[in-house]
Amino acid sequence: MKLKITIYLLLIASISMFGQNITKSGTTAAQFLKIGVGSRAIGMGGAFTATADDFTASYWNPAGLAANKSNEAFFNHSNWIMDVSFDYAGFATYIPDVGTIGAFVSILNSIDGMLVRTEEEPEGTGEKFDAGAMAIGLSYARNLTDRFSIGFNAKYIREYIWHESATGFALDVGALYKINILNEFRIAASISNFGTKMKLDGRDIMEIKQVGEAGQGNLINSFIELEEWDLPLLFRFGLAADVIKTEDTRLTTAIDAVHPNDHTEYLNTGVEYSWNEILFARAGYTSLFEVDSEKGYTFGLGLNYRVMQSVRVMIDYAYQDMDRLGSLHYLSFGIKF
Repeated sequence: MKLKITIYLLLIASISMFGQNITKSGTTAAQFLKIGVGSRAIGMGGAFTATADDFTASYWNPAGLAANKSNEAFFNHSNWIMDVSFDYAGFATYIPDVGTIGAFVSILNSIDGMLVRTEEEPEGTGEKFDAGAMAIGLSYARNLTDRFSIGFNAKYIREYIWHESATGFALDVGALYKINILNEFRIAASISNFGTKMKLDGRDIMEIKQVGEAGQGNLINSFIELEEWDLPLLFRFGLAADVIKTEDTRLTTAIDAVHPNDHTEYLNTGVEYSWNEILFARAGYTSLFEVDSEKGYTFGLGLNYRVMQSVRVMIDYAYQDMDRLGSLHYLSFGIKF
């Protein structure tokens, strides 16, 4: 009964949220939290909510971490648009009778050593500034039954530019349910970045003003009042099925419906073909029906190779088309032991 109620609630939430078509671009902070993680997921067009069963589940749907019954270390690197680099790394371990716990960190380096310019000195003051962002989090997932799992993330978020910074805290929640049809049919949902507002603060927003006559008044420090901004809340609802599954091959199809709080809804679709769970080929299309999207098709390749009896190495690559913004390349490395 509890599982049925959970599924009904997920379906009702997805229907109600996707009945809207509101664009609120530029109204949330920490946009780096929306950058996808993992070459496997990106290769499948981001349709990964109901497929995630490796460490990248900590980003797409933390409930998927419950499938991990060993130790896993993971690292992901991508050269984002405009020479921005994005890295994501983490570790997870399984504890019998407790569940799977993990930790992760994501780092965005957007500006490195740019000149400080002012109206009086447009060619630069001689100073340089940096800008970037990071998130540090803890994950927990557990199988409640052999078919139903839940997962949670708690994370600290920070953005900075020059001498200013903004911090916040957020939670992610996910659920995954498996049905024994079509080899295995999965229904999943997750909510990401539910947390506090963020506001920049620091000495850059301080102004020194003179009160009284010139040369005789007092100098008073004042601060510019800045707005608070919500985090980019994401609701994902996903379906996935292993439509073909034999001793040698597997073909998985997946689709995700995504509702952000700062833009229009969209769909992600993808497929993954596996040969002996060693070699993988993937393809997908991301942000289908999203208004003014630059995203498009994706594809990827993967290798999952056992180097020792209890050690597996995973290497994945993904390509993503960004239309007028060019293309993106992702490289991921993982090890299970």
